[in-house]
Amino acid sequence: MDARALPATRPAWPGVLLELTKFRISAVSTVSAATGYAAFRHGLDWGVGTLLAGTLLMAMAASALNEVQEWRTDALMERTRHRPIPRGAVAPATAAAFALALGAGGFLLLLAAHGWPTALLGLLAMGWYNGLYTPLKRVSGFAVVPGSVIGALPPAMGWAAAGGGLGDPAVLALCFFFFIWQVPHFWLLALLHRKSYEEARLPTLHRHFTERQILRLIFTWTCATAAACALLPAFGTTRGPGSMMLLGAACLWLVVRFAGLLRSGPQPRPVRRAFMDINLYLLFVMLVVVLGAAWWS
Repeated sequence: MDARALPATRPAWPGVLLELTKFRISAVSTVSAATGYAAFRHGLDWGVGTLLAGTLLMAMAASALNEVQEWRTDALMERTRHRPIPRGAVAPATAAAFALALGAGGFLLLLAAHGWPTALLGLLAMGWYNGLYTPLKRVSGFAVVPGSVIGALPPAMGWAAAGGGLGDPAVLALCFFFFIWQVPHFWLLALLHRKSYEEARLPTLHRHFTERQILRLIFTWTCATAAACALLPAFGTTRGPGSMMLLGAACLWLVVRFAGLLRSGPQPRPVRRAFMDINLYLLFVMLVVVLGAAWWS
């Protein structure tokens, strides 16, 4: 389908900009940065405000640039063809200019408030997402593995903003957890939208494996996610018996839920439920890390 065939609509700019910058997804990156900040500071203070603002601006910039890069592909997919650029609500050049302005604003804010390490990590995240991962998605269904480095960077930004050294095992364990989590999360999404990916001629794991094999692969990475979570208390990312019990219970719950997915097979409803489960699991782990750092350490 040609994107130019889609009817132009009168833009409602606040809504268009929130769509363009994938605000909800960008907000998750922002919260993960706050997790790293709280883990080092053993709580939250006013400094987290500038961290959240700068990280959000850079995450929104990366998302908007991604939509500029992929708008022709988005126009071919039912799930994405109504995004702002394919539907004609905003021109690609305008979206690119807006994204660059957001990115520059976020970088300068992080630089002024938290110094070079935090600002450069934010720039690295943008470069990795837009310069490496986005084009790599057109090459391989395994692009998410190197691409998941993006998810590991915001917690490191928060840790550095709080004054922590990036070689500390506690932050490395936290970043490793976010890195591993991204992989089964994305493959579940790709499983849900297989038809759309095929319409857009984007490679998926279906080129190499059956759906049953893909489920086993997702289950393996999910178990690795739970194992990475179990490393957080071991490396001192969070402390206290409360944190350990809550994280242990969450890991057990996740593995049991995904074992059920293996039994049910690749049906849309259980796959969608598993996708929601792994998202809720991430939010819960972040909450435990923040509370554990503030009250139980």
